[in-house]
This record gives sequence, C-alpha cells and structure tokens, in this order.
Amino acid sequence: MNAIKITAEAVKQLRERTGAGMMECKKALVETGGDLEAAAELMRKQGLTKADKKAARVAAEGVILAPVSDDRRAAALLEVNCETDFVAREAAFLELAEQTAQLVLSQRPASLEALLGMKLPAGETVDERRRSLVVKIGENITVRRFAVLEAPTAVGAYVHGTRIGVLVGVQGGDEALARDVAMHVAAMNPDFVSAADAPADMVAKEREIFTEQAQNEGKNAGKPPAIIEKMVEGRLRKRLNEMALLGQPFVKEPDVSVEQLLARGSAKVTGFLRFEVGEGIEKKQADFASEVQAAVEASKG
Repeated sequence: MNAIKITAEAVKQLRERTGAGMMECKKALVETGGDLEAAAELMRKQGLTKADKKAARVAAEGVILAPVSDDRRAAALLEVNCETDFVAREAAFLELAEQTAQLVLSQRPASLEALLGMKLPAGETVDERRRSLVVKIGENITVRRFAVLEAPTAVGAYVHGTRIGVLVGVQGGDEALARDVAMHVAAMNPDFVSAADAPADMVAKEREIFTEQAQNEGKNAGKPPAIIEKMVEGRLRKRLNEMALLGQPFVKEPDVSVEQLLARGSAKVTGFLRFEVGEGIEKKQADFASEVQAAVEASKG
C-alpha cells in the first residue's frame, strides 16, 4: 500500500489550528489520511491540542472601516482588499474604502453587486472607481464584504489599527459601554453572545469529544457512566462559556465577566459583528511551509 503523502502546508495549518507540535500534527494527519478536520478532532480527543480556534488564513491586505450613524444606533462594517500593505495605506485606496463605507451606512445595499453599482460623490460607480485604481496602481483591489448592525440604544464601533473591525449593539447602557465591549470582541473573538446561542451541532460535537477524552483518561478508569457524564457536562459548560461573549473575563477588567460589566450598566448585547482583514482567504505558501517540509523529511528514518 502506498504511503500517504502529508504536505508541509497541511502540517502548518494543523499546527496553527491546534498549537500542537509539528510531529504530533504529522502523525495525526497520517492516521486520518490527510483529513485536516479529522486530524484536529483526533488530537483533541487525545488531549494533544492547546487551542481549538481555527486560525484565520490571512491572505489579503487591506482595511476594515466602521462608520457610525449620527444617532449612534446603526453602524456599518466594510472590508476592502488589496495585495500589499503599502497600497493599503495609499490615499486613493483609502478614499475608495471610506466613500464606499459611507454608502453602505447610508444606502444599506441588499448585496455586494448592488453596492458595486452605486455611485460615489464624483459620479462614477464603486466598481468603476475600483477598476480605475487597479489600472493606476497595478494591484488587484476588491470590495470583499460588508454588514450593517442596528441596536435599540447604541452601536459601539471599534477598529484596531485598520485590520480588525467590530460592531456591538446594546439595549440599555450607552455607546461608551458598547465600544468597550467591541474592544473586548476585537481582542477575544468570541463565537456567540451567550452559551445558549451555541449551535446544536457544535454542542453535540463538543460533548462527543469531551466524552472520549474522559474515557481515555486513566484516572477515570472504572468510574460509573453517571460520573463520567457529569464530568463531561461540567467541561462542556466551561468550554461554551469560554467561547461565549458573556462568559469571558472583560479584557480591561479581568476580574469581571462581560456579563457582569453589562449588568452594571443595565444593558444587554443585542448582537455583534467582527471582521478581520483577509480572514479565510487562501494565499501562497509562506517560506515556513518549506521549512516544515524539510523538518518532516529530516525526521524520516
């Protein structure tokens, strides 16, 4: 039977996703036939992972903008991409991004296609301006995505540099509180507002993983199933709270949870949005991939 060839890029992606060692990642990929998802799950069941956050595969440069309406009850997020960070700082590129973001906020387009067809102050459409910049600058430029968030009381907007943008809507409290929570979301990247918002299929998968972990731990040998189940549910609650905005320690005041922070302001979060430049976009393999491949080859035999 032919040996399964594990690429350096696959090892790199699994390392970024799990935080585990290179050879542990390679072994897991071999055992799962190169299936990245299955390998990550296997490593969690074996207790080898240090983190479960899927690492965003940042491929594009660009900017995130987050304009807020005059009444502070609505805001927009927009991502515009280019190929290099140099162009991301170029005045004409930033002007396109800023004017397009204002269109999103004021016009609420129904789709990206609709946004590209809208007219900028100078009279040309967003897409016409984009195309002219591509010719002028010599780099591919794309208007990638946008979103609008509204809230009963206020929307807090926070942009970290130009690469991470967050909107948080609140009922009660004020814009300053909402912005503090937005800063927290930028730093901690929660998956949902509360543990109760976790998708059912994700909860089921987490329960399965924690059950197998508990059963594989030697110290639990011989324990009744009811005890194992109680242990699993405790770990599951802890995991969901770590993933939920309300259960996380507030970044500016770690002794206080976000839920407690909101309670002090008689507020609740009605929703949040988080964009990071280039997240989820493939790019060319970095030199690190060849370094990993060399290390893998050197370890053979």
